[in-house]
Amino acid sequence: MTMTNADAGKPEIILVEAMMPQVESALDAAYVVHRAFKEDDKDAFLARVGANVRAVVTGGGSGMKASWFDALPKLGLIAINGVGTDAVDLVQAKARGVRVTTTPGVLTDDVADIGMGLILSTLRKLAQGDRFVRAGQWGKRPFPLGSKVTGKKLGIFGMGQIGGAIAKRAAGFDMPVAYSNRKPVEGSSHQFFASLTELAAWSDILVIAASASPATRGVVNAEVMDALGPQGVLVNVGRGAIIDEPELMKALATGRIAGAGLDVFTNEPNVPAELFPLDNVVLLPHQASATLETRLAMGDLVVRNVQAFFAGEEVLTPVV
Repeated sequence: MTMTNADAGKPEIILVEAMMPQVESALDAAYVVHRAFKEDDKDAFLARVGANVRAVVTGGGSGMKASWFDALPKLGLIAINGVGTDAVDLVQAKARGVRVTTTPGVLTDDVADIGMGLILSTLRKLAQGDRFVRAGQWGKRPFPLGSKVTGKKLGIFGMGQIGGAIAKRAAGFDMPVAYSNRKPVEGSSHQFFASLTELAAWSDILVIAASASPATRGVVNAEVMDALGPQGVLVNVGRGAIIDEPELMKALATGRIAGAGLDVFTNEPNVPAELFPLDNVVLLPHQASATLETRLAMGDLVVRNVQAFFAGEEVLTPVV
């Protein structure tokens, strides 16, 4: 962007991806905002603006490339619009004294709602039924039966805020709940499995609500899917990298699991084309937190974290 007299004295920040117009307006009013998502040549962009940038505002999926640290010598804050930190090098941030914030709690309900929505849609074939009606097939050929949701055993991998909210919703469907986590959740009444494979074997439906990390990358593998079995359904509202995608495609295509509901993928927005013709999978464009109310609330928390940083105050929701 071109600096003006009105920008004189304003701190400079980089916005990695577009946000709600109201949120961008709030940032524009207080800062010189360099929009990386409008730049084709990111290296030239960083060379042009990087010397004076003190904060980066980004999304959980986009994060910030590790190479940017060297291009931003004055960087002091990475404000993530989301709860995922796997796309930011937290070790390097800590070593450089760069604060990292997220928007925890704000999106919990929406992500849990989508988790339940994917369960319903996958087992009851809601998306498939929509396509069936739109194609004019109703009355011309039978529509396949779905599977009952109420009473199914629900396994949750990652019993944090989102996992807990999904478990709360599952109670309304009389679903027994068990979970796997790094350690048992204090005070939880749900059954704990130290082994993800054992949890999958117990489950009718396995929901992934864990955070991505080196420890969780690809842990939902062939062994876990085989344990879930040909009547089992896999739902992912965590991160795409947690599931071994090639194995998932094989399992869906060969009936080793009954179906899947996916809101996240390994290489977004590039979804494996092999999934498109499969009727036993529901695909969403990473929209778990995509409601007007939540995106505004998330953006407001991002703005307040940035404000606190530039005011020399403690940021509200620090990760590092």
